Amino acid sequence: MMLGMVLQYWCFSLYPSENSEVPNARFQAAGAIGDAAIREWGMLTNENRKSLILFCLHYVMEHASAADAYVQLKVSAVAAQLVKRGWFDFIEAEKIGILIEVKKAILGLHGSDVQSAGISFLESLVSEFSPGTSTAMGLPKDYHEQCHSSMELNYLKEFYCWAKSAALNVADKIVSCYANISEEKVCSRALRFMFQVLNWNFKSSPSALDNSSSKSNSGGHMLWLLNFYAIVRQKHSSDMLWFDSPLAVSARQLIVQLCSLTGTIFPSGILLYGHQGMQYRTVSVFRGWLGMHCSTFRPVTGGPRTGMPSDRYVLPVPGDDGEMQIKHLTQILSAVIEWVEPPNIISGALRSGRSESEMIDGFHALLSMATLTSTMLFDNLLRSLRPFGTIHLLATLTCEVVKTYVIKNDDEQTWSSEALDIMLEIWTVILGRSGNDMKISAEGISSASNLFNTIVESHLKAAAESAFEDDSEADYFHVSVSRRDETLYAYALIARAAVETTVPFLTRLFSERFALLSQVWTNNERMDPTQTLEELYWLLLITGHVLTDSGEGETVLVPEAIQDGFSGVTEELQHPVIVLSWSIISFAKQSLDPKMRNAYFSPRLMEAVIWFLARWVDTYLMPIDAAKGQLGISGHDEGLQQHPQSSKKVLLSFSGQHSQGEIILDTIIRISMTTLTSYPGENELQALTCWKLLVVLVRRRHVCIHLVALESWRDLARAFANERTLFSLNARLQRSLAETLVCAASSFKDLETSNQYVRDLMGPMTAYLVDISSRNDLKAVAQQADAIYMVSCLLERLRGASRATQPRTQKSIFEMGCAVMNSLLTLLELYKNQSTVVYLILKFVVDFVEGEVAFLSAKETSILVNFCLQLLRIYSSHNIGKISLSLSTSLQSEAQTEKYKDLRALLQLLTNICSKDLVDFSSFSNEAESTDIAEVIYVGLHIVTPLISLELLKYPKLSCDYFALISHLLEVYPEKVAQLNKEAFDHIVRTLDFGVCHQDVDIVDKCLRAVNALASYHYKEKIAGKEGLGAKAMSSEESNSEFQQSILSYFLRLLIQLLLYQDFRMELAGSAADALLPLVLCEQDLYQRLVQEILEKQSNPAIKTRLASAFNALTSTNQLSSSLDRNNRFRFRKNLQVFLIEVSGFMRII
Repeated sequence: MMLGMVLQYWCFSLYPSENSEVPNARFQAAGAIGDAAIREWGMLTNENRKSLILFCLHYVMEHASAADAYVQLKVSAVAAQLVKRGWFDFIEAEKIGILIEVKKAILGLHGSDVQSAGISFLESLVSEFSPGTSTAMGLPKDYHEQCHSSMELNYLKEFYCWAKSAALNVADKIVSCYANISEEKVCSRALRFMFQVLNWNFKSSPSALDNSSSKSNSGGHMLWLLNFYAIVRQKHSSDMLWFDSPLAVSARQLIVQLCSLTGTIFPSGILLYGHQGMQYRTVSVFRGWLGMHCSTFRPVTGGPRTGMPSDRYVLPVPGDDGEMQIKHLTQILSAVIEWVEPPNIISGALRSGRSESEMIDGFHALLSMATLTSTMLFDNLLRSLRPFGTIHLLATLTCEVVKTYVIKNDDEQTWSSEALDIMLEIWTVILGRSGNDMKISAEGISSASNLFNTIVESHLKAAAESAFEDDSEADYFHVSVSRRDETLYAYALIARAAVETTVPFLTRLFSERFALLSQVWTNNERMDPTQTLEELYWLLLITGHVLTDSGEGETVLVPEAIQDGFSGVTEELQHPVIVLSWSIISFAKQSLDPKMRNAYFSPRLMEAVIWFLARWVDTYLMPIDAAKGQLGISGHDEGLQQHPQSSKKVLLSFSGQHSQGEIILDTIIRISMTTLTSYPGENELQALTCWKLLVVLVRRRHVCIHLVALESWRDLARAFANERTLFSLNARLQRSLAETLVCAASSFKDLETSNQYVRDLMGPMTAYLVDISSRNDLKAVAQQADAIYMVSCLLERLRGASRATQPRTQKSIFEMGCAVMNSLLTLLELYKNQSTVVYLILKFVVDFVEGEVAFLSAKETSILVNFCLQLLRIYSSHNIGKISLSLSTSLQSEAQTEKYKDLRALLQLLTNICSKDLVDFSSFSNEAESTDIAEVIYVGLHIVTPLISLELLKYPKLSCDYFALISHLLEVYPEKVAQLNKEAFDHIVRTLDFGVCHQDVDIVDKCLRAVNALASYHYKEKIAGKEGLGAKAMSSEESNSEFQQSILSYFLRLLIQLLLYQDFRMELAGSAADALLPLVLCEQDLYQRLVQEILEKQSNPAIKTRLASAFNALTSTNQLSSSLDRNNRFRFRKNLQVFLIEVSGFMRII
């Protein structure tokens, strides 16, 4: 339907939009009108543009009562898009002429249906002017930002007032029950639009806005809304479905949003927050609109339960120090509390079928208030309405939600789960702060303590009841589930708020259950311990969260609340945290007894034990402060210390280096060894041991110093090196175990001891692998399953050791790698059809090169790269042409996946070798004989590029690695790429052609950089009188029979086609300019011909003239020269930006 003139296209499209009896045809026609008008906007006069917008608006108004509402919504969206596209083309009077039609509709001059349609258009318009929801129009980001600012400063307030007037006009009828469905629809849409405006991302400074009468009447709007909802709610209290009606939902949304208002309308003396990343709207932007035209509704009288006075919504008088905002929040809270209180009655109603939406909205309102205020201020908000604080109410509500949540009834789970998430988020906000912002009253501490007790008792009861259930869903908190961690973290914050009562409470619960098991074991009583063990499992998890933080990516410290608590405790044996820790460690130690282990310590329980120990060790075992001597255990100055410091000192020293730390460390190593050897096949338990607990033990050097001196650690190392027991572990776990054991080598005092430790640890592995590869009957036994498994395990262990390479152990790791080089080449030949083994060999070499290459001397580098080249040649000889079209689809897909993994490893290998030129820490860098890394990469490219097909480049990770390597090589070693043979060079060109048209922006950027490097190299070489790309630049497989074009001319055509006719993304304009400039300089005659061809295709004289002017400005303005220096590139970037903006109105650019 693309016609030469937009008016012809317009007329063609209007007929179905007005006359078709098929709604979908009208919908498609509306979209076609919008697309055509935006694409051809530059051809339209302002009169044409206004007529098209008014046509869309009139169509919406005339069909406001039609059943196919989605068509009207589409036409409204199109009108909004066109208004925005012409926002700066229209003068103010023209904008008013368009919007006055909307105002008349919204004020109800043409009936309630038209009123709804008018509000719907405003929703579309505001959404279009918001950058996050705007339509792509091929315009720069600045245009959208300017539209956003203009709307905010000049029109948003007016639109808000129109919607508020529409709501007020029908509110009396709704309250009096005289309103019809259409009028209720008007009110709900108006409230929804008001919510949309309040949710606008305001950016204007308060000083730029009118401040008149803002403080005197801003509360009237809120007062009217609260009264209106309360009256209508009371009238429909018996209707369970009303709470989900559009009117109820829209009103509550607006009330909740009003909780989020902050800004200079509220004086800033009190701690009121608008946290970064959370969109709390600035009231100062509204300056006076919130209170306009307040309703004459009388205040709602107090209910029979509260007995609140009838003037509870009296507009507060502005005061200093944020009093106005406090009263604003208190006013809303007085209404919202009716939605959530009393909690037991509310939850009973929900179980009877009432909707939970009002309660959930009430929780959201509390969350907004908590986020805007300090903890103490949040607690005080309710005290003017109730004899207790907000935290007490919050604790009561959370108790009821938790009790319902743990019942695990499917009918109740949906709302209770959502409600618990919101409740815990509120607790996280008010308790997750630090310093004075987190101060909490004695009543709040007591409420938190009672709440935590309820939480623990409810979950223990649920855990005991689920002990005999086989369904996996009965597992309340699976160790590896992230949701569990989020929930327990919030529980832990609640516990830490009242740490002096909650930690002894946990100690009592754990000790009682541990004592019960000990009694049963000692007296040989016949009692099923399953329920007790399930309770212990849950107690381990919650205790781990209370006592420790996760520490992901950070240095783990004892939580501040734990350090500052128990100020009166100065004896180690009396400190509740120490007592609880020893109780759990003693319980874990029982697993070393084979009989106790078989009787009580199931794999699942041991998972919780290992998980707890990993977090506890990272936090309390030989802590950093104690290791630095800041909190030594010498008691000479204890008398001078304050009680809090003494308590903290006791806590941080009880498991220090010179105390009982080594005893605990030895116990934990022996427990780890037990889980690895006594629980065969329990992959999850062993994974926690290898990936969590053992990793923590070697993370800190001062702990490692004690670790390697322990006989238990030496036993673990000997078992790994010389025994078959640990070969039963999953291969990946063996890699992790090897990495952990080698990492410990850094703690030895001298270099030779560290290297000898690694030799003793990994020497048996290398000897075993060499022995396997040199067997006379290797071909006969190699394909057996146990042989493949053993080889895989050895490779994983070698890989783990390589990943642990450090400067202190680099020498022994390199010796290890050299010892197996020939064996690896033999195995690569032998297992060429075993994709798993091939991949492991490649990954070992990748990790080995990555760890070693920066430290090697010239001789060592030569050994390494020669080995890598042999490896590449062997792999290439067995894999070229491996994927055949004759294979079935499933087999071909599987083969491609295997090849994808291998090739990605090879690309990483080449990239790691490249890094030798960038980072070199070797002490022999001045040796005469050095390896030419560029030459190695050149040979490697010859080997690898034929293996990479365009199909394989559809794998995102492989594609990213490949183009990153190619762009790097072309930028750093263009002369080496130019020396590739024709087949390899053409293959790189084809892949760049593929990448330039890719959907991934990063890949397109890398390819444009590569094309830039290629063209720049050729241009600079030609200027210097050299050959450049030579014959390789003269032909391309993409050429047709009529025109034998060069590589560079092909990319020039491709890039211009991409810029003008395809979906080009403006964020790539800089990279495109950098690539286009050298292409134009290399192919100036072709560029002129291409421009002439493009102009001749334009039949419209106006477009032709504008396009010719744009092309001329692209290469002649801004003092552009024929240089490729930085300044000239920067000038060309500016020219291309202007060019793209200019032609975006009539060419295909988004």
